[in-house]
Order: sequence, then structure tokens, then C-alpha cells
Amino acid sequence: MKLRETVIQAAYSLQANRLRSWLTTLGVAIGVFSIIAVMTALQAVDQSVASGLSSLGANTFEIQKYPATFFGGHGRSRFINRPNISYEEGLAFKKLMENKAGNIGLKVSRSGNQAIYGNRSTNPDITLYGADENFATANGFDIENGRNLVKNDIRYSRNIAVIGRDVMHTLFPDGENPLEKPIKVNGKLYRIIGVFMKKGAAFGQSQDNLIVIPISRYIAHIDINKSISVTVEAASQKEYQSTIDQAVGAMRIARGLTIEAPNNFELRTNEALVESFREFQRTISIGAFIISFMALVTAGVGIMNIMLVSVTERTREIGVRKSVGAPKRSILRQFLFEALFLSLVGGLIGILIGAGTGNIVAVAFNLPPIFPVGWVIVSIVVCSGIGIIFGLFPAYRAANLDPVEALRSGK
Repeated sequence: MKLRETVIQAAYSLQANRLRSWLTTLGVAIGVFSIIAVMTALQAVDQSVASGLSSLGANTFEIQKYPATFFGGHGRSRFINRPNISYEEGLAFKKLMENKAGNIGLKVSRSGNQAIYGNRSTNPDITLYGADENFATANGFDIENGRNLVKNDIRYSRNIAVIGRDVMHTLFPDGENPLEKPIKVNGKLYRIIGVFMKKGAAFGQSQDNLIVIPISRYIAHIDINKSISVTVEAASQKEYQSTIDQAVGAMRIARGLTIEAPNNFELRTNEALVESFREFQRTISIGAFIISFMALVTAGVGIMNIMLVSVTERTREIGVRKSVGAPKRSILRQFLFEALFLSLVGGLIGILIGAGTGNIVAVAFNLPPIFPVGWVIVSIVVCSGIGIIFGLFPAYRAANLDPVEALRSGK
């Protein structure tokens, strides 16, 4: 038989047992689905991390009480029991680092806040920052309208605010100028002096849903016991590491640590965040691969079992074909094609459903649709291998049937 005729015959044979064929492909689809869905989701998170880090600035790092990421365990109490980084320590740090860094910003924040203007109100999901005059520069924000905080705003603890674009669009939807308008945040009045330029999302969260007030006012009127964080921008990438070294020493002095005492604060750098994510990504990838491998092997055994049943059911058909001169390779090739079809169809179904499911994460992170081409190619190759490897024994058995015995079986 020619190749085209072999393919048509294999497709016809599978169509004759559609329910059994679809159930067989389901096992392959589950295995491919698990790996494609996980890898698509991880790729979406990876892109979100990359965009989030680019928004922080290449030469920026932070000093804070807690590490960027930690997942419980016995070390959790060590971080919680650390003394807060006080505003006074932050001011002392800035003085020690004077002329040693590009910009140094002090900030403290609280999520879950609501703003009200007239009869309009936002959802209670605004991040309220208490910050100094360097917040915008150190954190990559630009002023679109009005002005930024200045030193006197911090010195005199003025009740003023700079708002993000999301807040502006919610409270002033008709294009009304928000400058000098009074808004109420958690029951306290602030006068709007500026609006930040749109910054977009990072790590799946909007960076425009914020309100910034002077840090001195935040500490005096909202939360005196909140630990602050310090954002440091190095003057250049060349001076980045030396700035980190000087910042660690300055913070130890500001915190009153002795030479023997360990650091009771954390340094959050872009590199540390990337490495934390990469480690998490590797762990999830290995787990997904193991699960998918087990599912695909199980599916391969199912394909072998179904093909052996098919050989048994079609013994007389094979005998007739061999008695009229069909060569072994033709029968071998047909049964291999049937096994390959079962595996590849299941793989394609798994790829489509997996990519669609994984892109739910992309949507959540405000990213465009993602298609993991590399993993799709790997999945197709693996599915082809599964179909050939597990279909080889049934195909070999069919090709080597004795035509006389096959016709005598009467099946």
C-alpha cells in the first residue's frame, strides 16, 4: 500500500471505533494539558516579573524589614520579631548616605484604602503611601499634572496628596481638573496637588491605584508603629554594587548594630527577586514534568492495550490482506499510524486546552496571550514518541500473524 492509502486506512479503522479512540486520546490529552498549562502560566508570570522589575529601575534596590519573599517555616518568627525600621532611622540613613547615591526615598504603605470626593468613591483597594520628596524619582514615577511632594511638605506635615491615574479617573470621570480638590481618605481630608503619569501594571497589580501623602503626616496621623522601607537609586550601574555595600554599612550604623550583630534588615534587589522566582519556577516545572511524564506513560500503556485489542478483533482482516499479498511493512505501518494518530490527537487537544487554561494567568496579569512554542514542539515530539514506542509491539504482532492461522480464527 502507498503511504497515502495507509494513512486513509488507519483513519478509517479508528473512526470505526470512535468512542474507544476518543477515550484513549483522553489520557494523552491530560498529560500534555498539565505541562502546557503550567508552562504557559509560568511564562506569563515570568513576563510579569520582567516588566515589574523594569518598572523598579535597573539601578534601584530597597532596604526593608522583611525579605522580598519567604514562605513560612521556622524562620518566619525571626523576621516578625525584628524591630521596625523607624522614620528616625531612615532619616539618619539618608544623612549617612548623602552624596553617595543618586536618590534615596523613604516610604511606608497600607493597602485597602478608600477615597471619596463629593458623591463619588473608589473601591477599598487603594494603596496609601506615606513618602518623602524622593518617592517619585526613586520609584520611577513621573508627574503628569500639578507638582510632586517637596521637602517643606514633609517638614510641615501638610495634608496634601498626589494621586494615581486610576484614582483620578474614578473620582473625576468627566475630565474635571483634580488639582486643589479635597478628597477624603479613610475619614481624613487631603488636598490634591498632583497626578502621577500612568505607569501600568507590575506583577499583575496596577501601579496607578495609589495615593501618596507626606510620610511625616502618615506616621503622625495614621500609623506610628509601621516599619518603613528605604528605596535607594545608585548613580549608575557601574556604582550599583558599591552603593549597596555602603548602604548596608550606613543602615547598620543607623540601627545601632555592633560589629558582631547580624543584619536585622533585608536588602531587596532585582537580582534577588529574579533568583527567587527562578527557583520557584524550577520547582514547579519539575513537578509538572513528573506528573506529565507519569500521565503520558499511563496513556501509552492504554494505547498499547487498545491496539492489542484491535489486533485481536481484526485478526481475520489481517489474514485476508496477507493472503492477497499485503507485505509485512504495510500492516506494520498501518497499525503504527493508528497508534500515532491516537497519541497526536490527544496531544493537540491537550495543547489547545492547556494553552487556554494557562492564559487565564496571563489575563490576570494584564498580559497579551502567550503561546509556549518551545513546549508545544516538545509535547508533539514526545507524543509522537509515545505513539510509536507503545504502538510498535501491537504493530509488530499484527505484521507477523500467520495468514492461515489468522483466517482460521474466524474473527
